Amino acid sequence: MKKKKSPIFVWLWLIVIILFITGLVKHFSIKNFQVITPGVLYTSGQPRGMDYTRLLYKYHIATFVNLRSPSEHREANWYSEETAWMRSNGAKYIELPVEKDVLDDGIPNTEASRKFLEIMSDSGNLPVLLHDSSGKNRVSYLASIWMLKSGNFTLEQTIEKIKKIKNQPLTEQETNFVKSLAH
Repeated sequence: MKKKKSPIFVWLWLIVIILFITGLVKHFSIKNFQVITPGVLYTSGQPRGMDYTRLLYKYHIATFVNLRSPSEHREANWYSEETAWMRSNGAKYIELPVEKDVLDDGIPNTEASRKFLEIMSDSGNLPVLLHDSSGKNRVSYLASIWMLKSGNFTLEQTIEKIKKIKNQPLTEQETNFVKSLAH
């Protein structure tokens, strides 16, 4: 006669399976990854490890645009990992530093905005992944500039997309910045 498995044993296996699946999903998720326009522009927080390979093969990212300033390169070994991966895999890597100033919370200056639009206007750079550490403030500002200047998004669509990137309502300063782009 077969011995029945205890309910505790079944529950333990179920917990192990759930933890394993949760670990896989977390391991293969790119921090704050957003699709702005498929095949054209994507945004995220700092990619790690296998994220780069997934971005290259799943989304065919041709150009990685890093918004972190040189002073932020010293925070961790992400910079060495990222630049080594780019060299090994033939991806374009562009540094477009946008300072995280307390007063403007990462609003890009005119020169950074111009350079980003120039990057986006070169079809050889597409698709582009725009990233910084969190994939929120600086990324959302530059993405909104492109969305409105490209003519592919209305002001309302841009505001909704930026809310999704930031995962929160826009501040008055952010709303005013995006509205100023529509003029």
